[in-house]
Amino acid sequence: MTLKQVQGDEQHMNRSFWENETFFNHIDVCIIGSGIVGLSAAYYLKKNNPELKVLILERGILPSGASTKNAGFACFGSPSELLDDLKINTEEKVFSLVGKRFKGLQLLRENLGDSTIGFVQTGGFEIFGKDDAAFYDECISKLDYLNQQILKTTGIKNCFRKADEKIADFGFANVEHIIESTAEGQVNTGKMMAELLRKVQSLGVIILNATEVQTFEKTEKGVVLHCTNNLELKTKKLLAATNGFAKQLLPELDVKPARAQVLITEPIENLKVNGVFHYDKGYYYFRNAGNRILFGGGRNLDFKTEETTEFGLTEKVQQKLEEILHTVILPGTTCKIEQRWSGIMGVGEEKTTNLKQVSPNVYCAVRMGGMGVALGTLIGKEAAEMVSG
Repeated sequence: MTLKQVQGDEQHMNRSFWENETFFNHIDVCIIGSGIVGLSAAYYLKKNNPELKVLILERGILPSGASTKNAGFACFGSPSELLDDLKINTEEKVFSLVGKRFKGLQLLRENLGDSTIGFVQTGGFEIFGKDDAAFYDECISKLDYLNQQILKTTGIKNCFRKADEKIADFGFANVEHIIESTAEGQVNTGKMMAELLRKVQSLGVIILNATEVQTFEKTEKGVVLHCTNNLELKTKKLLAATNGFAKQLLPELDVKPARAQVLITEPIENLKVNGVFHYDKGYYYFRNAGNRILFGGGRNLDFKTEETTEFGLTEKVQQKLEEILHTVILPGTTCKIEQRWSGIMGVGEEKTTNLKQVSPNVYCAVRMGGMGVALGTLIGKEAAEMVSG
């Protein structure tokens, strides 16, 4: 190779022999996305086969989609969500997915430890206003049935129960009824992801941040990736774990982005709220984060606008969040909003995850349906088994 060729090929990447050998060459599996699914897949790949060279490429400095931007709910399905799902899916599909969510949460806790990830079983609560009377009555009429199905799926007895007595305890206004899910709780997703990163790196997984895959092409021996920074990589197998961003690389997939807008208050003295809460059929959700309220949702106000991979906030959603905050969650309490942000989820026509081989040596594990905390570890494990098969 002449000097002119070297300068032309590596004008943006002055890599040494050592860098190529250590980081870029002889890659067995390349995973796109360092969220909970991608990291969990890498964890199980290395745990089951330590000799594999596993590389993760992440477009952001931190996971870019929702893994560190979500509300940190350790939940597996509220009564209204399950009843809505049963209207369009079979009983087997609905409760099979509940089982996967529950199993995923158990794997997450086993792998990382409750104290490490800030898991607290606070209980989950679905709240109903006076406009929700008919739907609440439907939920109550089906509560025994739902509890029987949850028992068969998870082994939890009497998971759902009426809890109207807690309305005053939490200090809510304009709330008529509460149904409690006794087995749900909270997770600190920042701590969760930090521990998962530490675990996979201790196993020898290589993670390159601020590196976005722009295109890829299949070859007889594997896949060639073309990335930002003029970086070209070769891998034997490729796993796309980019959830809401998946169609950018694999346009044939049934997955679309769903932006979730979130806010958090400044600390509130004598905060009564403790737990994870679902409101308006789950389109709004809130929890205490210490002595603050973390509150998100509202994409049902404008589904089309929120079907985007662009991070951002809209006046319509933020105004509605503040309205509910002051009229339902914290009536009569003066509080300031400290921070606002958004995350990108992956949803589809079906609520089931999209875990499959797309083509020779190319796989995907996407479409968590807003339940990445619950599903991510299990889907990552199943993805690792699929890629290794």
